[in-house]
Formats: sequence, C-alpha cells, structure tokens
Amino acid sequence: MSHVESQTEFIKVRGLRYCIRHWGKPDAPKLFFLHGWMDSSPTFQFVVDALSQSWHIIAPDWRGYGASEWLSRPYWFPEYYADLDGILEQISKNQPARIVGHSMGANIASIYAGIFPKRVAQLVMVDFLGLKPEKHNDAPTLIGSWLKNIKEVPQLRAYPDHESLARRLRAVNPRLNELQAQFLSRTVSRIRPDGQIEMACDPWHKIPSPIPYHIEDSRASWRKIEAEVLMVVAERGYIQQRFGSDTDEYHSRLASFTNVRVVTIANSGHNVQHDQPEQLAMLLENFLGRDSLKHA
Repeated sequence: MSHVESQTEFIKVRGLRYCIRHWGKPDAPKLFFLHGWMDSSPTFQFVVDALSQSWHIIAPDWRGYGASEWLSRPYWFPEYYADLDGILEQISKNQPARIVGHSMGANIASIYAGIFPKRVAQLVMVDFLGLKPEKHNDAPTLIGSWLKNIKEVPQLRAYPDHESLARRLRAVNPRLNELQAQFLSRTVSRIRPDGQIEMACDPWHKIPSPIPYHIEDSRASWRKIEAEVLMVVAERGYIQQRFGSDTDEYHSRLASFTNVRVVTIANSGHNVQHDQPEQLAMLLENFLGRDSLKHA
C-alpha cells in the first residue's frame, strides 16, 4: 500500500513543543485535520491518500499526543481551544480556516468556531454531536473521583511488538484490513524504553475530568457558528450509539447549528477515517470549496 508522503515540523504553541504534520504542496489550499481522543495525526493518512484534489493538509498532534510535548500530569480541556488559536495564528493568521475535526477534534473545533466565528470558514464534524451526561455528573462526585485517580500514575496497555498491536487494532475494529492495521500500529504508537509498544498518548488523558459536562455550554457556542457545517454521522458510530434511540435530543442538538448539512456514512464505526476513507474524502471535497473562502 503506497501512501502520500507527509512531513512534520515542530513549532512553539503557548510554550509547548507542538508537532505539526503536513501533506501536499505548501501553496495549495489549506485544510486543517484535528484528531480525536487517544489518537494522533497519522490517523488521517488513508483519507489524505483518497483525496483527488490538491490540498495542503495540516494536522497537529494535540498536546500530550503523538510527537507533541507530553505534560505527564492531568490535562485541562480548555487548553486545546487556546492551542488551536495559537496554531491558526501561526499557520493561517490572515485567512479563515477550513477545519475537519474527528470526535474530540470536532468538539474543540466547534467550540472554537462559536467563540471566533470569523476565524473558521467551513467546519466538518466527524461523528461528534456532544456527549451524553454521565449518571453521576455532579461536581462533588467527579472531583472526588478525580482526586482519587490522580494519586497513582496511569498506565497504557503495552504490546510486545507492532504486530501484536496491529492484531489488537483489528480485534477492536474488524473493518480495518491487515495493511491498515500494520500502518497504524507503527504510526500512532511509540516504542517504550523497555522495547515494548504503546499508543502514542500520554496516559494521563485516561483520567476523567473533574468538571461536570453540560451540553448547553456546547450548544451556546454552536449557535454562534457562522461557518457552513458538515455533520458526518457514522452508521455505527458514537452519534448513533448516543442518540439513535433519542431522536428528540438528536434533532434538538442539530437545531443548534444555523447552517448544517448531515450525511451518514454506511458500514462505518466511529473511526470513519479508517473505515471509509474514500467516502469521507469524497464528502469533504464535495463540501469544501477550494477556490474561495467564506469571510475572506
């Protein structure tokens, strides 16, 4: 399997060493890809391979992921909004950005697009429409659990070699073919000092947040988005799992967006970029305009 080659650079973002992955020619239209939780920028390789037009794809590894700097301590989610702002300030300072966000990346991008509506030209949200509140969502319970959890350093599962990780990836997601699993096992992982393999994610991300989740906070930002929004729903993904049996909540959340188009991708789990990269690439290029930008 041949792949479009990527290059990485390291920039300073709010005092941290950030890894930024690039595909395509620097003078092509810019398109930002934002990865999700417990993932990193190479996750989009199969989509990049399937694009038919010329794009300059820019994909950061979020703080604590991939080759970006790890904190080795608990993370505060709002930092990602500021990190995205810092990245756009350096790479797309004078032009509103086209952004494709998967899962957590869509969460970050959609909040940011409501805070700074003129900075985002078009937004693609891949299989994310907010979280469902936990049963015990009160602050005392969450803070108490957080205090208990941070007493010990969290650990990630280790694998003896890349082949073992590839088998694990296919067991979790049978839609991955062998070549895809082999590629991911080497690009979204790292080799530990003891020679074992683990996902390239700071294990401190596994600590649940002590802050209660309120969907109305997200909806308040979504209502202020001016960009066109493409909502990509995976047939067997998180949106369907969370809201497939609660159509009132599903439509209520969609109603928070002024200008949204919804497309469902069949035969796909949450990681649409792995399961149906060709379909996702086609959707992106049909939705995104290469030659002009809203607000430009």
